Amino acid sequence: MDDRRPISLVIADDHPLILAGLAAMIRDEPALTLLGQAVDGPAAVDMVLRLRPDVLLIDLNMPGGNGVDAIRRIRAALPDARIVILTTWEGDEDVHRGLLAGASAYLLKQSSLEQVVDCVRQVAANRRYLAPGLAEKLAARVPANRLSRRELEILAHLSAGMSNKMIARTENIGVGTVKYHVNNILSKLDVSCRTEAACVAARRGLLHHV
Repeated sequence: MDDRRPISLVIADDHPLILAGLAAMIRDEPALTLLGQAVDGPAAVDMVLRLRPDVLLIDLNMPGGNGVDAIRRIRAALPDARIVILTTWEGDEDVHRGLLAGASAYLLKQSSLEQVVDCVRQVAANRRYLAPGLAEKLAARVPANRLSRRELEILAHLSAGMSNKMIARTENIGVGTVKYHVNNILSKLDVSCRTEAACVAARRGLLHHV
């Protein structure tokens, strides 16, 4: 892109205050210019395809399909689209899903103005950017495919405090089958008890898309 002109942005978030704050930040930064604001995934896709911004800033958790779905649709139509995920989620599975879908960067909403501007500049220059600490999380990530869909479902019940008998009734399976899945979950997550498994699930964002 031409380094002499401002970097154009579209921002997508379902929280009006977040949108307003981002818009104000962009208007106060001479190197950036705001093309549009979207409040859900489909609107973000439509806006990016129409306005062709240099960079899209998008939240992961929005109505009408999550941010990952929107990223996939945008990248399918515009393979060179440059996308920054800006979210409160920081589980390593969230980082992985977003980057795998085609995002170039992942920032947390508590990032400073300087971090956001630096990230946008890096992505506009076709470089990747991860918020401090997220690279380490991603490097240490246990692949999601090590837990089967059924194991993720059992993990969700386990994290909600359900006993093996309650899980068995809910899933219409035997208690022995539940125990088998729980043992597999503990082994794959490298933890020794159900409480640890629930903590790891929350910290890693394993259950956001179950």
